[in-house]
Amino acid sequence: MSEQNQLFLLDGTALAYRSYFAFIRSPLINSKGVNTSGVFGFTNTLIKIIKENNPDLIACAFDTSAPTFRHKTFLEYKATRQKMPDELAEQLPMIRQIVEAFNIPLIEVEGFEADDVMGTLAKQAEAKGIITFLVTGDKDFMQLVSDRVKMYSLSKGGRGNESLIVGPEGVVEKMGVKPEQVIDLLGLTGDSSDNVPGVPGIGPKTAKELIEIFGSLEALLNKADKIPRQRIREMVLSHKDQALLSKKLVTICTDVPLNLKISDLKISPFNREKVVSLFQELEFASLLTELPEHGEKADSVREYRTMTELKALDHLIAELTSASLFSLDLETTALDPISAEIIGFSFSWKEREAVYLPVTFPGADDSGDLFGSQGKERLATILEKMKPLLENPSIRKCGQNIKYDMLVLRRHGIDLQGIEFDTMVAAYLINPSARQFGIDALALEYLHMRKIPTQSLIGTGKNQISMAEVELEKVAEYACEDADVAFRLRSILSPQLIENQLDHLFREVEMPLVRVLTEMEDNGVAIDRALLEKMSTQMEKEIDRIKEEIYEIAGEQFNVNSTQQLGTILFERLKVHELLGKRRPRRTKTGYATDIRTLEFFSIHPLPRKMLDYRQLMKLHSTYVIALPKLINPVTNRIHTSFNQTVTATGRLSTSDPNLQNIPIRTELGKEIRRAFIAEQKDGVILSADYSQIELRIMAHLSGDETLLEAFKKGEDVHKRTAVEIFNIPESEITEEHRRQAKTINFGIMYGMGIYGLAQRLAISQEEAQQFITAYFARYPKVNAYIAQMIGDAHQNGFVTTLLNRRRYLPELKSENRNVREFGERTAINTPIQGTAADLIKVAMIRIAEHLRKEKWKSKMILQIHDELIFEVPKGELEALSDMVKREMEGAIKLSVPIKVDIGWGKNWYEAH
Repeated sequence: MSEQNQLFLLDGTALAYRSYFAFIRSPLINSKGVNTSGVFGFTNTLIKIIKENNPDLIACAFDTSAPTFRHKTFLEYKATRQKMPDELAEQLPMIRQIVEAFNIPLIEVEGFEADDVMGTLAKQAEAKGIITFLVTGDKDFMQLVSDRVKMYSLSKGGRGNESLIVGPEGVVEKMGVKPEQVIDLLGLTGDSSDNVPGVPGIGPKTAKELIEIFGSLEALLNKADKIPRQRIREMVLSHKDQALLSKKLVTICTDVPLNLKISDLKISPFNREKVVSLFQELEFASLLTELPEHGEKADSVREYRTMTELKALDHLIAELTSASLFSLDLETTALDPISAEIIGFSFSWKEREAVYLPVTFPGADDSGDLFGSQGKERLATILEKMKPLLENPSIRKCGQNIKYDMLVLRRHGIDLQGIEFDTMVAAYLINPSARQFGIDALALEYLHMRKIPTQSLIGTGKNQISMAEVELEKVAEYACEDADVAFRLRSILSPQLIENQLDHLFREVEMPLVRVLTEMEDNGVAIDRALLEKMSTQMEKEIDRIKEEIYEIAGEQFNVNSTQQLGTILFERLKVHELLGKRRPRRTKTGYATDIRTLEFFSIHPLPRKMLDYRQLMKLHSTYVIALPKLINPVTNRIHTSFNQTVTATGRLSTSDPNLQNIPIRTELGKEIRRAFIAEQKDGVILSADYSQIELRIMAHLSGDETLLEAFKKGEDVHKRTAVEIFNIPESEITEEHRRQAKTINFGIMYGMGIYGLAQRLAISQEEAQQFITAYFARYPKVNAYIAQMIGDAHQNGFVTTLLNRRRYLPELKSENRNVREFGERTAINTPIQGTAADLIKVAMIRIAEHLRKEKWKSKMILQIHDELIFEVPKGELEALSDMVKREMEGAIKLSVPIKVDIGWGKNWYEAH
C-alpha cells in the first residue's frame, strides 16, 4: 500500500451486523448484563485498520431509519429482510459513541444508504488521485472497484482471518465479470438479501455467461431474441422491466449531496481519555492494550532517576526505610525465575517518582561480558546492602505479580518480606472474571495510561534480545514506570477492596498465600525420569496397537489425527449416525464434527470408542510422559510448576508448566503417571492429604438440609444414603450401580445439572432423570430451597459470594440468550460451594506453611491439586506431620458438619493417593 493519500471508508451498519453475528454463539455480556458483541467487534476492526494501515483520511457511514430513494422506486425493497435484533439495535448508539470518540467523521444522509455515501466519497477521492479502501464485506461494492478504489474485505480470505484487498482482478476472479459489469450481473440474478427480484431462474453462472456474450444488461435486452437457450430467452423477454429495475436498485449512487469535502476526512488525534472511559464502561480491558499510538496523551510530569553510582546506595536505602510504603520491581533476563538473571531494581515511594538501580547494562563491564566479574560484584554489593531492608517484615512493600520477584530473590539468598499488597491479586479479587491482570492492562484500566510495551525494548520472535542488551536509558524508564504504576495502582485498588468487603479475604488469605505459593514453586517436585521413559516406550506400542485396531474397524488405513478423514469414514462410509436414528451428523466449518462429545455420543459403535481411547492415550503421552522430563530444571533436577492465583473465577488455583490439574484421576494410565512423582531423599516419602467429599459437605452446610447434615455427622456413605432416599429401598439392597447413580445425582445437582444433562450422564431417559431429580428434592428439600435462594440472590445482586465473601459477578443472568442465562444460574449454584472449597484449602495451606516455617520442619509442601495437598516428608517427621496437616486442614473453616481429610503416604504420589 502507498503510505500517502489513503482514504478508508467504513460501512458502519454492515460492520455492526458482522460483528454481532460473529459472536452469536458465545455473545460478550458485560457485568451489567449488556450484550456488547457488536461494539467490541466493530471497535476491534477499527483499531486494526488504524494500526495496520495508518490512513491519511477516514470516515464511517451509517444507514438511516428513513426510507431511501430505492424504497420509493420499489416498495418491496428489503421487505423480506428480518428486523434488526433488539440486542444489536441497542448497541448502535454505543458504536456511534466509539466512532465519535476516535474523532472519525460519522456520515449519514436521509434518503440514501451507507453504500451511496461511500460511493460518492470514493468517486470524489478517485478524482483527486487518492487511493480509497471500502471496508465492507458487501459484494455490491465491487461495482466501484478500480485502480484507485479497492475493497478491504473482512471476510475470510488469503491466510486465515486476515483482511483481503480486492482490486479489479479480484472482482473478475470472484464475480466472473469486470467491476463495471457487476450491476449488470446483479440485475439478472437479483439479490435475495435486499429482495431485489432479478430475472427468475437465472443464477450467477448463467448471468455470467450472458454478460460475457452481450457485454451489458441493456445490450442483452436489445438482443434477447438471440439468447440460445429457449427457457432463458423466454424468462429474459418476459422480465425486461424487472431486470432494469433490479439493476437500478443495486446501482450505488455516487452523487449524494454531502456537506463536507474530502479534506474534512483527514485523520486527527483521537480523544484518548474519552476512548479509555468508554472502554472501561463497556469493560473492553483487552482492547485498552491495543489502542494505537495516534492520540497518545502524555502522562503528567514524572521524575524518574537512574542510580549508577553505588556510593548513593546507602542514601537510597535510608529513603526506602523511612518511607511508609514502597513498590519494588525487578528487571531480569527471563520469565523463568530460576534461570533469570537480575539486571536491575526499581523502586517508587511517591506517585510519579521512581528510581532505577541497574546491576548491569551494555558497556558496564570492561570485559564486555554483561554478567562478568564486575557485574557479579556489583550485584553482590547491592544484595548485601539491600538484604536487611528487603527481609524486614516491618517495612511495608507492594508490587505487581510479586511472587515472581520473591522467587528470583530467593534464588539469590533473599527472603523478601513485608509484602502487603500485590496489585495483580487485588485486581483479580475485585473482578475475577476479567480477562487480563497484567500491569499494562491495569495501567490502562485504572490510570488511563499506556505503558511502554516490553516488545518495544526487546523485540519479538527471532529478533528478540535480552533486557540486559537494551540501552540503560530505555530500561531505566521502563523499570521506573513499572514501579511507579504499581505504587499508584495500590492507592486505587485498596479502597475498592474495602468498598466490596474483600479486604479481609485479600489481607488474611490471598496475600499470605502469595508467600506460600512462592515456597511451593521454589521447592518443586522430584520426577522419576527412568520410569517415564519406560512408560513412553510402552505407550508408543499401545498407540500402534490401537491404530491397527482402528484401521481394522474402519476397513482401511487413514490418518487418525485428521478430523476430516475420520469424519468421512464415520459418517459417509460407516454411517454410524444411522445407528442412533439421526438423519444427518453435526458439521463444523471444516467437515463433520469429531470432537469428544460427538465420539462419546456415537460410542455405541466400536470406532468412536477406539478413537476415544487413542486420543486419551496420545494426550497423556504428549502432555505428560514426553513433556515432564523436558521440564526438569537442570539446576535443581526438579520440576517447578507455576501455581496461578489469578486465573479461575471461582478462586481455585490452577497450575501451568506443567498443568498437573488435568492428570486423570480414575484411569489406570493417570494413576501410573502419578508414580513418576517421587520423594528425592532416600528416607523420604510422599504424603497426600485429601479432603473427603468437601463440596458435598459445604453444600450440606450452606443449605442446612437436616437429612444431609445427619448423614455427614453420622459418618455415613453419603452417596449410599442418597441412593436409599431416592430409590426408596433398604440400604442392604443398594448395589454399586445404585450408588454410582446417586453419586452422579449428588454432584449433578450441585453443579446445576438439569434433566437433559443428567439423562445423558446416566444414559437414561429424560423422564427417568426427571423422576430422580424430583425424588432427590423431595428427600432433600432444603437443597432445593438453597438452589432457589442462590439463583434469586444472584439475579437481585448481580453476584454470589463464598463463606469468606469472595465474589463472582454473573452478568450472564441479564442475557436475553436463554443458554447464557442458564449458564449464569448454574454458576450461581456452584460458585459459593466451589469457591468456599477454594477458600478452605487456601486457609489450610497458610496455616500449615506457618508451622513448617516456625518449627523448622524438613518436610516440604510441594503440590496442591484440587482438594489435595502433597508433601515430601522425611520418615522421621511422618507421624507428626500427618497429625498437624490433618488438624489444620480439618479446622481451617468451621462448618456445621465434620470436615474429613484422608491421609496416605508412599514412595510416590500414586502410592500416597
